[in-house]
Amino acid sequence: MPVSSPAYPRPPFRYTNREYLIISYETDLDALRAVVPEPLKVDNGLVNYEFIRMPDSTGFGDYTESGQVISVIGPDGKKGSYTHAMYLDDEGPIAGGREIWGFPKKLASPRLRVDGTDTLLGTLDYGTQRVATATMGYKYRPLDLESERKKLADVPNYLLKVLPHVDGTARVCELVRFFLRDVSVLGAWEGPAALELHRHALAPVADLPVRKIVGARHVIANLTLDIGEVAYDYLAPIGGLKLAVNK
Repeated sequence: MPVSSPAYPRPPFRYTNREYLIISYETDLDALRAVVPEPLKVDNGLVNYEFIRMPDSTGFGDYTESGQVISVIGPDGKKGSYTHAMYLDDEGPIAGGREIWGFPKKLASPRLRVDGTDTLLGTLDYGTQRVATATMGYKYRPLDLESERKKLADVPNYLLKVLPHVDGTARVCELVRFFLRDVSVLGAWEGPAALELHRHALAPVADLPVRKIVGARHVIANLTLDIGEVAYDYLAPIGGLKLAVNK
């Protein structure tokens, strides 16, 4: 972090008119088990592929991101979400997301927009190569706003935070848990959807292949990205592991 010119302010961060395109799909259980860290457990074979447009966020500004979120069982035995991969187009949230919470963020070019008159389109390019394309019928059927609010606000989110020492070994290796706070859903819809993932050496989203689309949601919300907590410390001495299960 440059002391004289930091890349981001202190959290929490407030998001206004945050727009989601979330496509839920079935993938291979063995592929999920290979990427989900213990003590998390794979809940089922579902992955949420997300495109998120953030036009107004305090501290981070205007940016877009895309990535994969896996349904898991946390160390407290409750259902949660594990963020496996994220690609975005802005330095501040890349640096802040990685350094504070441990979001697995990389620089890329995601976009979320209305294509033509009736299609919501999400794309992700890594360099010059297209690695993900998602389409959904635009505002086909309304969803219950309170139900969608609970999906955002009530589910714990997990991250694997790894920071290197000066010799390249892990100085920090923690399972971080965080929640979205003060969530209000302004609109939510479902509709027909499709998702294509293409293989790329440095953006391996296709390593969790699409077997079957099970649903798609378009959600617009205001929310706060809260600070996190250490749910599990992989480097703590045996018997001294930090386990936040009752907060």
